[in-house]
This record gives sequence, structure tokens and C-alpha cells, in this order.
Amino acid sequence: MLLAAACAGSRKPSPHLHCQSAFTESGQPSRTRKKSLTARCAGLFRNRTRKPVRYIVVLTDRWRTRSSDVTDATQIRRVLAFDEREIGELGDVLIDCVEGGASVNFMLPMTRHKADAFWNGVASSARSGERVVLVAEQNGVIAGTAQVVWAPQENQPHRGEVAKMLVHRRARRQGLGAMLLAAAEQAARDAGKTLLVLDTASDDAERLYARAGWQRCGVIPDYALWPAGGPVAATVLFKSLAGV
Repeated sequence: MLLAAACAGSRKPSPHLHCQSAFTESGQPSRTRKKSLTARCAGLFRNRTRKPVRYIVVLTDRWRTRSSDVTDATQIRRVLAFDEREIGELGDVLIDCVEGGASVNFMLPMTRHKADAFWNGVASSARSGERVVLVAEQNGVIAGTAQVVWAPQENQPHRGEVAKMLVHRRARRQGLGAMLLAAAEQAARDAGKTLLVLDTASDDAERLYARAGWQRCGVIPDYALWPAGGPVAATVLFKSLAGV
């Protein structure tokens, strides 16, 4: 499945979350459809960078494109190989987020060894079909990631959890979080899931989820610790995908 949008930083976001492909079957940009696509999908995700993004592409394992087909792009794709480069760049994102104060299960000092061990474990789980791992790439380098973990309980085959949605500090305020969240929700729909849950300790993330239609259940005090120590509360949210 391909979700593509022609975007520019100065345009206002559109409420529409679905649009047609901006590419022909050969993988080249479609000139005849460019105008209608722009009209329908411009500003699908807010881009606050000074440099305009020509295309935003969401890829699943069913549709692939060469990076040369999309110039100057941010891409959201599902990770399948988990090669050395991907593990390293995912580690870079995790280390940066923890060092920046994100409460995502790790304490300082955040070492490369801890990051690599975590992502290698995630890779094994993904290969077993227990989760989907998505990444946002800018100029071919991973700048953000999100996961959808399928509920293992026999009586919850309809549920998934959005986890470890992380964006490197250098790439924030550019709409990557919204793109990753939309891709995570679509991955859940593709897998036949109808309910997603998550928890967050970030006020900014909570506002993002609210804009995307997630509902707040409540706050659990002293849920975890900040990376440098000290208790932090967590907000629990959910979103129904039934009929969406």
C-alpha cells in the first residue's frame, strides 16, 4: 500500500488521510495527476522545515520503491531486514531521545550496548510476527521510528499497542511524529486490528495523539522514572479503528 502526498511547508494541513498514488506504475511521478493530487492531499502532514518536502511516501512490505524515484523526500517504511546500518541508526535515535530526557524504559547513561541489545531483541520479535517496526528516513538516514506490538493474549486478537514512537531531536517539529502515527494506525488496519492503546509521559506527544483522534483514559502517577531519576506519570490513551 502506498500513501503519498505532495507537500510544502507553507501549506495548511488537510483533514484527509487517504489519497491516490503520486507515481505511475513505472515508479515515475505522474504529471497528469499532479494537480489533483496536490489539491486533495497538500499539507497532509504539517512540515515546519524551511526546505519544502516534495513528497511524503508511506511504504509497507507490499510495495517498494527505489530511493532515486523520490527526490528530496521523507519516507516512512516498514523495517524487514534489520541490517547493521538500520540497527545502528535506530540506536542513534534511541540514545538521542533518552539523553534528551524521554522516559522510554531506559536510564542514563544510555550506552550503545543497551541500544543495540534492545533493537536486536525488537528485530527478533518483528521477524516472529509479533510486531511491526516503522522508520522515518530523511535523505536515507533514520530519523524516527514507531512500533505496533500485537497483543499476545488469546482473547485479544483485535488489539495492538503503539510503542517506542521516537523522533531524533534534529528532526522534530517537521511532522515525522504525525506521519509515523498514521503509518502505525494503517499497519494495524492492514493486520485486521480494531483497537490500539498506548501510554506516554510526554505532553507534546499527548497533544499529537489528541489531534489524531485518540481518547484519553487517565493518568497513572509515579508510573516510571525519568532517565536521570525521579518519578514520572503516564497518560493512557486508546483509539478505535473499527469502521474507520
